[in-house]
Amino acid sequence: MIFINETLFSKTKTIINKYEFTFKKKFGQNFLIDNHVLNKIISSAEIDENDVVIEIGPGIGTLTAEVAKKAFKVVAVEIDRTLVPILCDTLSDFDNIEIINEDILKVDIREIAKRYFDKNIKIVANLPYYITTPIIMEILEKRFPVESITVMVQREVAYRMGAKPSSKDYGALSLSVQYFCEPYIVANVPRNCFMPRPNVDSAVIKLTVLEEPFVKTNDIKLMFHIIKLAFSQRRKTLLNCLFNSGDFGFSKEEITEVLNEVGFDEKIRGETLGLSDFGKIADAFYKKIE
Repeated sequence: MIFINETLFSKTKTIINKYEFTFKKKFGQNFLIDNHVLNKIISSAEIDENDVVIEIGPGIGTLTAEVAKKAFKVVAVEIDRTLVPILCDTLSDFDNIEIINEDILKVDIREIAKRYFDKNIKIVANLPYYITTPIIMEILEKRFPVESITVMVQREVAYRMGAKPSSKDYGALSLSVQYFCEPYIVANVPRNCFMPRPNVDSAVIKLTVLEEPFVKTNDIKLMFHIIKLAFSQRRKTLLNCLFNSGDFGFSKEEITEVLNEVGFDEKIRGETLGLSDFGKIADAFYKKIE
């Protein structure tokens, strides 16, 4: 289906009317209708003919078509089966697109990477807001062989992913994402850039996956457990957050002793600590547990 001299808004309306498509709230469907933002996503993803791009939630294929012009292959994963015939129509001019009707959390990205072992794997998506964090953390924690993740997400979530210590957006999500990636906020996107218009503003964020984490630790699970507890009560000291959790297994005196060993006093708060700080603290507790 080729459109000539039509705005993205009018293209979208034409397709929706043709198929009598109804937006489904359960899938968090909001279609991008702004060409400028579309171009921002494409340019920041830095796609070329050596890339296989996995697109999550292609919708009616607006972003998919632009990605396919640059990539070796696009694997478009769409959970809504009613969108599959629409995608087959809107993307009929391309021979390098595979459409998978499935929940992305059930798709084996590692298997896709194996099929294209000599290509770079990149993720591009306009993610449903309700499932943004689970999708991103699934990809990162399972260490899928992905080079970068360029996604549209709720602006608040994007800022939390890229936040630095002592800022209001800084928290456990910031540290989790930054352990695996280098985040860069590409653009803020107002809600009028979508159809239907969501209740919140969005942002495009690019996560460049690190070959090796910046921080080495003896027990990553222990480190992230400490991080989670550190932000469980934001106004409390790290000492109190760890002790009050009831499941950390150390007395207040022991926690104070460990913090002092690595150069922190008992009044330190988790929101002021960086990844390397949490790594040191985790390793100190690891030695006590051994």
